[in-house]
Amino acid sequence: MKAYILTIGDEILIGQIVDTNSSWMSRELNLNGIEVVGKGSVGDNARAIVEGIEQASAVADVVIMTGGLGPTKDDVTKKTLAFYFNSEMGFDEGTYALIEQYFNKIGRAIPDSMRDQATLPVRARILVNKVGSAPGMWFEEKNKIYISLPGVPFEMEYLMRSEVIPRLLTCFARRPIVHRTILTACEGESAIAKRLEAFEDSLPEHIKLAYLPGIGQVRLRLTGVWHGTVMEETSNQLEKEVEQKKMELVSLIPEIVYGFEEESLPVVVGRILLEKGLMLGTAESCTGGYIASQITEVAGASAYFNGSAVAYSYELKEKILGVQSATLSTYGAVSEECVREMAERALDALGVDVAIAVSGIAGPGGGTTDKPVGTVWMAVADRTKTYSKRVVFGRDRVKNIQLTSTYALSMLRQFLLG
Repeated sequence: MKAYILTIGDEILIGQIVDTNSSWMSRELNLNGIEVVGKGSVGDNARAIVEGIEQASAVADVVIMTGGLGPTKDDVTKKTLAFYFNSEMGFDEGTYALIEQYFNKIGRAIPDSMRDQATLPVRARILVNKVGSAPGMWFEEKNKIYISLPGVPFEMEYLMRSEVIPRLLTCFARRPIVHRTILTACEGESAIAKRLEAFEDSLPEHIKLAYLPGIGQVRLRLTGVWHGTVMEETSNQLEKEVEQKKMELVSLIPEIVYGFEEESLPVVVGRILLEKGLMLGTAESCTGGYIASQITEVAGASAYFNGSAVAYSYELKEKILGVQSATLSTYGAVSEECVREMAERALDALGVDVAIAVSGIAGPGGGTTDKPVGTVWMAVADRTKTYSKRVVFGRDRVKNIQLTSTYALSMLRQFLLG
């Protein structure tokens, strides 16, 4: 089964919002063995929508659209679909009753425009939206399926999971597709590719390796797609084969692999801290609390994170953390000596078992010949030992802060694991 995703809305084309819907939909469809063969975005006008549908249906069995289903005048998707499928518009009592229930639930009066929201193409099969006011619509024409969903992400996700994917899986035979994602940190894409060159060359034709680089991290995705005859045992066999290749890949780069699938580095670090019964604190200078922010985005972080000291100035490094004045005057804040003291003194200052400390020149100014922009010292300490290292990033301030967080959390993970 081949699918095409078409997002509708001027706000996407002019860059006012980022299209996260198509990424989410692609992932869900792929996980269910439905191949996404294309994506497109069109504006809020009938001609563009029709041209988008024509382009999509030329290459796919299923066209899934999001956006343009609201009650305002600029939302033209419903009327365009009625025209395209030669359907009259009609008021749907069942949809309006659900809209009434929705507005009663949130304690708001029903706007008059909601009658327009419940006026739908009569040829459409209605997909019940229990989390919003705009229903989804399902059309069938010449052995192809056309689905229209609201653009609000949580409404689209609800309809995809509850209505669209279950229905699609009953309409088409699907071929097995298996994904495994390996998460790495602190090594670049090209360096990893060089280390995995022989492994990649040895993969069978139906298993591919993709490199998905991020800031300080690279996701490695193994994808197995079965092209032969699909038998009852095919999916299980493919699962086992891809899993085996995943473990083989991990064995080649074990020191940079921190997790799998959708795990984040803060989640992984938090899990290790919980397992070991340790409390963490951070002493941050150049990151301005960003590392603490990453840690506390994880629900339940209070079980292993006590707090952070954002000591940006020399004065606060001395007063809050107890860094010696002589250390700062002799070596400067961006030095191994300073960052080690920050980490070690943070143990008592924050009342924790292990501490991360970072100090650097985030940029874009402030660098010197000895300490260029992007220079960062980081340290991790517990009551018995301290590890420190220096890294040099680029000149982009935001990226330097993000990279420092990734490298520091990765260093902490390795520290905790010995």
